[in-house]
Amino acid sequence: MTRTYDILIRRARLRGKGDEMHEIAIEGGKIVDLAARIDAVATKEIDADGGLVTESYVSAQTHLDKAYTLEMVDPVALAKYESAPTGNIMAAIDLAARIKEKYSEEWVANNARRAVALAAYYGNTHIRGFTDVDTRSRLEGVKGLIKLREEFKGIVDIQVTAFAQDGIQRDPGTERLLHEAMELGADVIAGNPWIEYTNDEVREHVKMIFDIAEKFGCDISMPADVSDDPGARSLEMTAVEMIKRGWQGRVVAHQARAMALYPQSYREKVIGLMKRTGIILDSVPHPSRLHAPIKELLAQGICVCLGQDDIADAYYPFGRNNLPEVAFVASHLLWMRTMRDMDTLYDMITHNAARAIGLKDFELKVGAPAHMVVLEARNVWEAIRDHDAPKYVVSHGKLVDQAKMKALGRVSLA
Repeated sequence: MTRTYDILIRRARLRGKGDEMHEIAIEGGKIVDLAARIDAVATKEIDADGGLVTESYVSAQTHLDKAYTLEMVDPVALAKYESAPTGNIMAAIDLAARIKEKYSEEWVANNARRAVALAAYYGNTHIRGFTDVDTRSRLEGVKGLIKLREEFKGIVDIQVTAFAQDGIQRDPGTERLLHEAMELGADVIAGNPWIEYTNDEVREHVKMIFDIAEKFGCDISMPADVSDDPGARSLEMTAVEMIKRGWQGRVVAHQARAMALYPQSYREKVIGLMKRTGIILDSVPHPSRLHAPIKELLAQGICVCLGQDDIADAYYPFGRNNLPEVAFVASHLLWMRTMRDMDTLYDMITHNAARAIGLKDFELKVGAPAHMVVLEARNVWEAIRDHDAPKYVVSHGKLVDQAKMKALGRVSLA
């Protein structure tokens, strides 16, 4: 009797397999067979027509609560952020924060929905979605993203991340709200220690974030040393706290731009700490002129990934949650243009990003969850070069309705 699968993909190219054609069988949300030929039928058969099939894409950081708010904020905020070398970031954040007075659960959900739908359309099936938590935004962003987490369940997995954007010491009341955010159902706690006024306050901020992580047993995201200050030390403080708390492998550092300005001896010390702790770096080079020394970190065996970060907000005027597009931009900014470099960049939006946010078995192999994209491109070079939407997106073993997601992503916001 001929076996029937849920989905059967035929004539697919795989990474590292050249022009060999493969077939992939999916059933019950998992990859159940992968071979040169599978003698079976399926409820839905897909002809990849020689296109590349890979794991779907992952963004380790997207500020979903701020998506599509650029036209609503003071244009001076973007101008300050864009000024050389990395801009007056503190002033930009203060100006951009005014929009948070409008936050409501529904308002945030409506803005973020468009971004998440585009993620699904472009094959980005997993997002660590940040939302600010402070005395101005309160818990409205958390509520909005929790709503979307349920709405997009099985299409895009959203890790709701409670983010202390404006600091904890600088904004009394934020620590209590962060605890309430986790109790409400947030998945990840995120600090922003570099924004505090003094090193003592930065260190205390880091400790508070780890206290919350220990209490709720959650992972940590930590934008660290984001400014252009070569004396910034929040990345080192985070790594040291990981060692003290035994939180190795459970922390993602984001951006760490000041690493580019560290004295070489200090940079080597911090890289040693990163290796010891297993801290992963999410680099988002496109919103700034300054970025961490990615090639050096990769050469030292540090896991580095890429995230979308911002979408049409006060910090970045573009973005579609299209991760191959992010890799395309990064290839220019990081000067990573060889074929080997492009394979590395592709890992940074698939395997490495999945590892960063704690996804297990995120591979194209039998027994793994079926999250994948079927591309028109025949190889990674073409995928990054063209950064087109996939022909098909499979999430949790089911085909994503890309036409619906594209339409939803283009809905005008009130």
